[in-house]
Amino acid sequence: MPEATTKPTAHRTAIAAAAAAAAAGVVAAAAVQRRHLQALARDEQFAELTAPLGGSPFRVTSADGTSLHAEAFGDENGPVVVFAHGWTEQLSFWGPVIRQLEHRGLRLIAYDLRGHGRSAPAADGDYALERFGEDVQAVLQAVVPGDRATVVGHSLGAMSIAAWAAHHDSIDRGRAAALVNTGLGDLLAGHLLLGELAKFLNHPWASRMVMSARLRVPPFSTPLQQALIRYVAFGPEATPGQIAFYERMLIECPADVRAACGVALSDMDLWHAVERLTIPTLVIAGERDRLTPPAHARRIAGELPMPVGLIELPDTGHMSPLERPRELSDALAALALGDSPARSVPVAQL
Repeated sequence: MPEATTKPTAHRTAIAAAAAAAAAGVVAAAAVQRRHLQALARDEQFAELTAPLGGSPFRVTSADGTSLHAEAFGDENGPVVVFAHGWTEQLSFWGPVIRQLEHRGLRLIAYDLRGHGRSAPAADGDYALERFGEDVQAVLQAVVPGDRATVVGHSLGAMSIAAWAAHHDSIDRGRAAALVNTGLGDLLAGHLLLGELAKFLNHPWASRMVMSARLRVPPFSTPLQQALIRYVAFGPEATPGQIAFYERMLIECPADVRAACGVALSDMDLWHAVERLTIPTLVIAGERDRLTPPAHARRIAGELPMPVGLIELPDTGHMSPLERPRELSDALAALALGDSPARSVPVAQL
């Protein structure tokens, strides 16, 4: 009898101990999260990055009826520079570069890609890259109806410029172009995050499965999530404020938009569009970019009809506009004003 009583008692004791350990774990995790959020609230760079840019807002309607949110900055009479951000980002992603450029005599226009930020979701749910190219054309028609502009794109924004050139005469609306941290096809081939697995995942169906995944993004900042973002998207010198700033955009990007854009990227082959970029074009890469490694930039620069040069930013990941705004702004100002961008590597030397 005593033995039969002992077993249930021991079982209940084990359950109680496990429950106590789980409760302690929850309390510890909550404490870590609280300290993380408190540190984020005190981060001066994060506060600066998230401060309103103060642009003049306006709307642009694309060819398929999608309404795009855009903002204007700088000198109303200066040469126009149009900025297109990347996948899961917003126009404020260009904030550090815009702040560097808005007093250099340039008219700066940034817009939210379809489905991102304050732009409307794509009409009929269409996120094909051709639609992104039509968005570039619509913005250019709205802001330079009788002139031309320098077009600058980061990642998906640069792909949008290539898609625009594929179906429009780039010299009609474009004065120059800059393609930043991008590739135009085979995004998973040679992928530095995936190693040998990339060879398998580069098959169309596997690529689509990876790029269109609707993985749940926690609706709040976490230390683990920031560590993952740092590894995937940033270089070794990125700051907590920069990472948290992008993290907020990632959280705010609708899962269906993220997945639909991923499908478009997995099917992408825009290499044929390079020859149609018949305007002076600068290519910028991050030396430590794991998402679009410099090999992509070198190939683009080597195939351009009118290459200005290639800039590979040292110790920089995929987020060059956040990590190296000074270097980017200097190069873009020189490009828009017709000078030779500093620190560029002539394509002939690649």
